[in-house]
Amino acid sequence: MAELFSEILEWYLDIKYWIKHKKRRKFEKENNLPKSIVWHPMTKPLLIAFPIFLLTFALISYFNLENRPIENTNSKIVKIQLLLSSEKKQFGFYPKELKEIIRNNPLHKNITKDYWGNDFIYKVSKDSLNYQLISFGKDQKPNTSDDIIKTN
Repeated sequence: MAELFSEILEWYLDIKYWIKHKKRRKFEKENNLPKSIVWHPMTKPLLIAFPIFLLTFALISYFNLENRPIENTNSKIVKIQLLLSSEKKQFGFYPKELKEIIRNNPLHKNITKDYWGNDFIYKVSKDSLNYQLISFGKDQKPNTSDDIIKTN
């Protein structure tokens, strides 16, 4: 029902526009005036809505991108944890260095770096059965609030 009403309203506005446009052109011809611009009724709402849409899109993008570094780093940590668990299943212990999980796979080339381009700190226990994976975060300083620490 609402769609029918909006369609009828749209037709009404179009007809009203064309009648106004035709009257204006007739008046201009009778008085030898130059043609003036007659705006369509939807022009003003669109000119108002477009900047509002752009501003809304910019704000949403800004707030979504604000958490991207942490999400990116966490996803890399999850991938590393999966590779480390497969290493443990295969060999019975975790590797001594993080570089060993890369092997010759080009897809794992940059997996040892966090979002900010720093290498993850990888600490293995003495018995090679436990590990700790650390990203120092944006400030690149240890023991701060932005550090990301994962253990098995």
